[in-house]
Amino acid sequence: MQTLYPEIKPHARHDLAVGEPHVLYVDESGSPDGLPVVFIHGGPGAGCDALSRRFFDPNLYRIITFDQRGCGRSTPHASLENNSTWHLVEDLERIREHLGIDKWVLFGGSWGSTLSLAYAQTHPERVHALILRGIFLCRPQEIHWFYQEGASRLFPDYWQDYLAPIPPEERGELVQAFYKRLTGADQIAQMHAAKAWSTWEGRTATLRPNPQLVDHFSEPNRALSIARIECHYFINNAFLEPDQLIRDMPKIAHLPSIIVHGRYDVVCPLDNAWELHQAWPNSELQVIRDAGHAASEPGITDALVRAANQIARRLLKLPPEEV
Repeated sequence: MQTLYPEIKPHARHDLAVGEPHVLYVDESGSPDGLPVVFIHGGPGAGCDALSRRFFDPNLYRIITFDQRGCGRSTPHASLENNSTWHLVEDLERIREHLGIDKWVLFGGSWGSTLSLAYAQTHPERVHALILRGIFLCRPQEIHWFYQEGASRLFPDYWQDYLAPIPPEERGELVQAFYKRLTGADQIAQMHAAKAWSTWEGRTATLRPNPQLVDHFSEPNRALSIARIECHYFINNAFLEPDQLIRDMPKIAHLPSIIVHGRYDVVCPLDNAWELHQAWPNSELQVIRDAGHAASEPGITDALVRAANQIARRLLKLPPEEV
């Protein structure tokens, strides 16, 4: 069983001004001359942390992590202004150009898989390969499953806490009801809604209970950016046309990909990954039998570390014993 690489510190930091009013936090670690890989975090709104760079062999990879608009160390915090899927695709291009990278590997999980696909389909010539986890195609049926009805039937106890900030008469359109509070002037109501939304996600992300992950999601600053930005994206159908990511798969059909998905993923059910794999002849799907959604689950971590090594070996033409 592969585990994360030891903790390392960034050797470079960039504060990159993009569309007003946003300034992105970007850092680099690993080998400056290594294979470029960009870690594309989830949410949208979650941000990166010290674990994000530890899926990659620092002797082989030039590791780029960044916080998307409105979250993590990027500013302004939890901002919805000029914040859409296509702004983030432009930001990735801006980062690539700023760092002088010709092509890179995309590594994205959950919403990070959504954004990775959107970027690759827009700029296929800039992508070596993709490593994707917990596939989220961001279609209305997936939003409905997790935030309106579906996952609620598996976790009725957690669901009651999610519903708590919303009066019964508004529960027929929960994303709309949360959006009203998350964008309203009442800061107490806003934080109450944010913690309920984000805690629901943290509680259901793992096959086995993980109190540390729940605490991570419910930390007030993080909960606010996750809830506000996710709700903003979801109420706008992630700024995607109907079934756009599957429709546009021919644009990246030639690119190699390893898809890792937990068998018991409740946040993003396995049929997302299965459908993507069927539309992508050059992809390899690995279903992790004892895992849910989170990258921190041992089986998922093992598969992702192995996938990163496999991609590096293939692209750098290294024999197995050197990886």
